[in-house]
Amino acid sequence: MARKPTISPSRITTYLACPVKYRWTYLDPRGRWYMRSKSYYSFGSSLHRVLERFHDEQDAGVTTVDEAVAAVEENWVDAGYGSAEEMAEALGEGKAMIERYVEDVVTHDRGGRNLMIERTLSMHFDRFKLVGRLDRLDELPDGTLEIVDYKTGRQTVTVEEVADDIALGCYQLLVRELYPDRHIVATIVALRSGERATHGMNGAEIGQFQHDIEALGNEILEVDYPELVPVSKPLCPRCDFLPLCKRHPEFVLTED
Repeated sequence: MARKPTISPSRITTYLACPVKYRWTYLDPRGRWYMRSKSYYSFGSSLHRVLERFHDEQDAGVTTVDEAVAAVEENWVDAGYGSAEEMAEALGEGKAMIERYVEDVVTHDRGGRNLMIERTLSMHFDRFKLVGRLDRLDELPDGTLEIVDYKTGRQTVTVEEVADDIALGCYQLLVRELYPDRHIVATIVALRSGERATHGMNGAEIGQFQHDIEALGNEILEVDYPELVPVSKPLCPRCDFLPLCKRHPEFVLTED
């Protein structure tokens, strides 16, 4: 039996931003030669690794504020930074963010029990498999399951932003597949400030979301990507694949 294609929140958001970018990122091997390391990806990966270790009860090396701050340097990814000065500034910011986060967790024990850390889950649709990687899943004292998603670049977050987040919607679908009878909510933690916001879909909302994801996944699979004509978008000047799009005779880069 042929393996089903995989659809993930990252693939969905890339497609919605630009189908041509989706082609170069996931389908056409020529795109890999144009992809550059991004400092913000490295920064996020570094802090996610520290938080994974801090919340992992099996990792006895990162349990205190001081150990967590030291772990930032131990787990630092240096790819994508423009200079040593830029990287040093980011490292300092990362240590401050981790220090604030761990102090908050230690001071305000919310009484939850961790069920998953950095776990990839999957759910089968007729034509594809939806996959997503959760930062964390906790069981709260009242039995609610809380999906926790860290945002290293965010200063603020609102309930509306959590409700509109495609990835968190996908994570709720995936968790519901495992725990169909449990109340599930999703929380974004803006690590730059410590702000949190939480939202959970009701039964009707999650049913509609599942329908929409299936329709969108099928659409992604059906596009004839080689025949796409690149269209100028606000993201073009910052896109790694702009040189490839410029080769298309019908592409015209416009300034907004």
